Amino acid sequence: MDLVIRDAVAVTVGGRSRGDVGIEDGRIAQLGGLMSAPRELDAGGRILTPGGVDGHVHLTPARFATAQGPGGWAWSDDFDSGTRAALAGGVTTVGNMSFAEPGTTIAAGIELDDSDARQMAVCDYFFHPCLLDPSPENLAAIGPLHAAGHTSIKFFLSLPAFDKNVNAFVKAMEITRAQGGIALIHCEDAAIIACCCRALLEADQVAARYYPDSRPVQAEAVSTHRAVGFSETTGCPAYIVHLSSARALAACQEGRSRGVPVYVETRPIYLHLTDEVFNTDDGARFAGAPPLRAQTDVDALWAGLRFGDVDTMATDHAPWTLAEKLDASLRADHLRQGVAELETGMAMLYSAGVLGGRISAEQFVAITSTNAAKLFGLYPRKGTIALGADADLVLWDDHHTRVIDGSTMYTKADYSPYDGRAVTGWPLWVFSRGELVCNEGKVAAAAGRGRLLHRGPHRSL
Repeated sequence: MDLVIRDAVAVTVGGRSRGDVGIEDGRIAQLGGLMSAPRELDAGGRILTPGGVDGHVHLTPARFATAQGPGGWAWSDDFDSGTRAALAGGVTTVGNMSFAEPGTTIAAGIELDDSDARQMAVCDYFFHPCLLDPSPENLAAIGPLHAAGHTSIKFFLSLPAFDKNVNAFVKAMEITRAQGGIALIHCEDAAIIACCCRALLEADQVAARYYPDSRPVQAEAVSTHRAVGFSETTGCPAYIVHLSSARALAACQEGRSRGVPVYVETRPIYLHLTDEVFNTDDGARFAGAPPLRAQTDVDALWAGLRFGDVDTMATDHAPWTLAEKLDASLRADHLRQGVAELETGMAMLYSAGVLGGRISAEQFVAITSTNAAKLFGLYPRKGTIALGADADLVLWDDHHTRVIDGSTMYTKADYSPYDGRAVTGWPLWVFSRGELVCNEGKVAAAAGRGRLLHRGPHRSL
């Protein structure tokens, strides 16, 4: 063995066991029994989970770093700062959304993004090609991309171009299904959003506090019903990203009751915040798409996590600086969407969920790691503590309390939506392929050590 972690309570979706974990050549080589190594670490009976698999992040490639405006892709974090934030938060694998430049193909976008990530990423990564233009060239690229290990696509029902090209997007789902992949779908209805934004402008209700009214629950619910219908018709597994409301969740539950292969992701802000924050002077700092919802929606999502109706939590990490978020020139319908959550997402779920008694440690592992690894073709290399799996591991300190301060984090965003909140339960150690890359919140990892992951077919839960 290269390393032995002594006296850890290893948790998987199937249960937990206390003992030693042996690591060799970056993989888990032995669980329990006699073993020795030149390096040994004492876990002291603490909880050890698989590293987080965050299948939904937005890290900005260098070619988009100068993009301007709320529709641009110039989020604050690149592949270096973003993956360092991930490791600090216990996330050892990220799935980045890959956007091709206008006039190029989704395959070209993946190639360019990987050229950046190879030099900068400190944790392992994969890409979701984002299908903004379902051109014949892009539809033709889906099959070869799947063969190369990029076994997913993503598209947005929230964009006006969707309904103009709906037949081509449905065709993309058919191709994806035939290739063994999965479609990630952003569910908000473009026509409803346009109508609501127009009404706000006509009423001169353009302050940030009106942002939730620009993208109401019905926009998400109607769109989610459509996505479920597309999945049912094509047979293509559908992964509903960042689901925020009880009504949208009900649409997924109803589809699943008929055997439709639809899966649900939520994100931290929908578990820890409500739309009440928009009544403050700095409400724009919390803007995301969909917007924050009511307490009843928060409660529905926690119930969904507990009873298996919500499959994953991913951050949709899309950070801006506070000055950019609070730009006074932006109307309610054009606020910059997205917040930094990679460094806080797992700890807050562990704190409020596991330590708070809402979910078990086994459910936490499923929600943050195993389910995403299965859905995106990475299991069992990622997402579990088992012989032969990559030694991506997080040791949790149930007693460490930290007050969140976004200005001190690895993200280049200079704030957190949770600034000032005390959270108990943080990663003590984080291992990536057997390397101790984060020790008590301090990341020590060489740029470029992250690897592009070749994914297999989608695997149902």
